[in-house]
Amino acid sequence: MAHPTQLGFQDAASPVMEELLHFHDHALMIVFLISTLVLYIIVAMVSTKLTNKYILDSQEIEIVWTILPAVILVLIALPSLRILYLMDEINDPHLTIKAMGHQWYWSYEYTDYEDLGFDSYMIPTQDLTPGQFRLLETDHRMVVPMESPIRVLVSAEDVLHSWAVPSLGVKMDAVPGRLNQTAFIASRPGVFYGQCSEICGANHSFMPIVVEAVPLEHFESWSSLMLEDA
Repeated sequence: MAHPTQLGFQDAASPVMEELLHFHDHALMIVFLISTLVLYIIVAMVSTKLTNKYILDSQEIEIVWTILPAVILVLIALPSLRILYLMDEINDPHLTIKAMGHQWYWSYEYTDYEDLGFDSYMIPTQDLTPGQFRLLETDHRMVVPMESPIRVLVSAEDVLHSWAVPSLGVKMDAVPGRLNQTAFIASRPGVFYGQCSEICGANHSFMPIVVEAVPLEHFESWSSLMLEDA
């Protein structure tokens, strides 16, 4: 999860997020190179008293600074489109979960099970135990098996919400009357935090998302306990 004074992204916990981090570094390096070149040219033009007539009127330079930006845009666009299509891939999910946004909590329904669903409310600050995070902990976590493709169907009951977990590279709008879908694979066990990312009213800041990735055996034990309690 994020920590104070953090400048970069959260550590990737899914293959798609790893791809996004690599693309971010790739694009940022191109931006650094362009910025350095432009800064050098500005400083050189301002500080020198000499004038180069070949720069004032040169067809070759105009050809270069027309073609070079186009090549740079292609170098950015191709990996970007690749990741965009990867994020839309949903191949044979092992588990489907329906996430419904409400004012101001989330409800989850495991559609592969007969009667497995629950509401997930934020734990108030006064009820937190040592080690828990304020405004991020919930009374029920969305538990998923690690290293398994998970499909999440996202919708809303009342107003616009957005189901987002940064470390998994997932962000999907929850629209009333519409069913959106996204998918992820948790590549390691852990607890991953997110928050509603669409302004949805007075308590928009108080409807966190907690995804807990566990080994398959632990998930089966958890689901059996939840079904018994139901």
